[in-house]
Amino acid sequence: MAHFLDGTDRDSPAMAGALMLGALAILAVQDSLVRLAGFSLSFWQFQAIRATSNFVLLCLTGLIFLRALPPWPRKLWAVVLRSLMMIFATVFFFGAIPKVTTVEMAAGLYTYPIFVTILSATVLAEPVGWRRVLAVVVGALGAVLILQPFEAEFEPIKLMPIGAGLCYAGNVILTRRWCRGESTLTLGVATAISFMVIGTVGCVVLTAFPASDQAREAIPYLAFGWREMTWVLLGITLVCSVLNAASNVMLVKSYQSAESSWLAPIDYSYLIFASLCGLLFFGDWPDAWQVAGMLLIAAAGIFTAWRERIATHRRSGSAA
Repeated sequence: MAHFLDGTDRDSPAMAGALMLGALAILAVQDSLVRLAGFSLSFWQFQAIRATSNFVLLCLTGLIFLRALPPWPRKLWAVVLRSLMMIFATVFFFGAIPKVTTVEMAAGLYTYPIFVTILSATVLAEPVGWRRVLAVVVGALGAVLILQPFEAEFEPIKLMPIGAGLCYAGNVILTRRWCRGESTLTLGVATAISFMVIGTVGCVVLTAFPASDQAREAIPYLAFGWREMTWVLLGITLVCSVLNAASNVMLVKSYQSAESSWLAPIDYSYLIFASLCGLLFFGDWPDAWQVAGMLLIAAAGIFTAWRERIATHRRSGSAA
């Protein structure tokens, strides 16, 4: 009998939408906690501890609910490549801590539908009409309004969350096209192992060979190895592990269970959750330009997903 944690070849839009909404609320809280801990911990240290905890949690979940460890990937190359995309997305997303606000991080990440369109045209050689090109332009304008690169105090490091959007787009395409049949636990464990390795290597290298003072000033979250760990920081890291493991399983299942066009409007609720968490944890609140930018990015992403839905239905009709 099929289990919730198994892969799927059937769509269930209602379940997928509910899972995504819950996962995004959880992720917004987790991301704010990561940023909070990022003032005192390094990226590599945090990821090594959190990923180890994730690995244990996911394996225990498999043993308890499936009475087995997560199965070996059906398409190892796709699972490995997806894990690499998640690593790069996470480096870009959190790498600018503490020099970006929660809103800037969220808005940069949610340029990913723009990159899904670009990758579909350039890598997958899919036809992209002028309407979707226009949506890309509108989304890019939204990113400009949020980041405000022409301001005197603008720092290039604020572009890093947009790099996260590019890598997350690769993750979305890989999950939907080549990892749909994989167990959600398999994908989660593969990601956890990848972060365990990269986090441990980063800690060892940067502790043994410290980065320059200039690097530590420019990218403090990425330029340190192991830093002093308090019980409070360890507790935050472990809480983030539970939230991260749960939300990742929910997100993978949602992407496996419904078309991107159905999930796109729900997906942008993260911008709302992130703004609320930014206000709660840090007193950050988007200004009028940033709100306008988020609306443009959301509109471009939803329109892109709608056009993709139409194109998919046309291809299905032609095949029939």
